[in-house]
Amino acid sequence: MNKLLIQKREEISETRVAKMVFPATTNHYDTLFGGIALQWMDEVAYIAATRFARKTMVTISTEQVDFKHPIPSGILVELIARVVHVGRTSLKVEVSIFLEQLDSDKRTKAVTGHFNFVAVDSNKKPTPIFDEEIMS
Repeated sequence: MNKLLIQKREEISETRVAKMVFPATTNHYDTLFGGIALQWMDEVAYIAATRFARKTMVTISTEQVDFKHPIPSGILVELIARVVHVGRTSLKVEVSIFLEQLDSDKRTKAVTGHFNFVAVDSNKKPTPIFDEEIMS
């Protein structure tokens, strides 16, 4: 594989999304629902995967997702997605959620997980991420 091409695509595909945690997204403990966090993570991972491949991408699996800190209502979160592995038709995106206090510069990593995607063609069959001649 062309390492320089992969590195450049990884750089331009990094995706950052900031969101506020409002009461409608929290549970009875006044913290973000885990399912909402996973949805947000899958969305930002999808954007990064698509920006990397510039193909139709679909989520095929998630790997271990570690919730290290609760995410309270009223806090700003930043989701950062990075492509960390590329195969012939698939890739892996790491997503982290950082908590950010509104009244300070303090940031804490709260959640990390990996999302696996595959590129598909118009028949929804796996297709190479890169043309074969590009990767030679």
